[in-house]
Amino acid sequence: MASFSTYPATLHEPPPLIDLTAKAERARLSPAAVRTFFNIMNRWNIRDEDARVLLGGMSNGPFYDMKKNPDRILDADRLIRASYLIGIFKALNVLYAEKLADAWIQLPNSNRLFGGRTPLAYMIKGGLPAMQTVRRLLDARQGGL
Repeated sequence: MASFSTYPATLHEPPPLIDLTAKAERARLSPAAVRTFFNIMNRWNIRDEDARVLLGGMSNGPFYDMKKNPDRILDADRLIRASYLIGIFKALNVLYAEKLADAWIQLPNSNRLFGGRTPLAYMIKGGLPAMQTVRRLLDARQGGL
């Protein structure tokens, strides 16, 4: 009987995990994540109120300050949220033409997951776990899972 306790040899090493507890890593990733987040919100026609919720709930002042000056360091939670949304955006643009990719997030969806709601409403209600689920759904549709 074959032993499955070791993986076969490979030439490829997995990428190192990014330590989001390290301020230097967050400082490196945050400015691009903030700019990309706002570009996606614009492409998806997301209201600022909803964008604030997607970032984990921000009051108006810090949100609009960040919008004017994206060169800031996000905490790990907001960076992860932005990352999921960037991945969702990328997956949608792989799966669909630009017009549908940009509209998909606000279209009622008959998938059991959404129950007729929009993916945006699902993510607003479900927070980070819902973003992860939408990302996994789209990755699976691409054949990635």
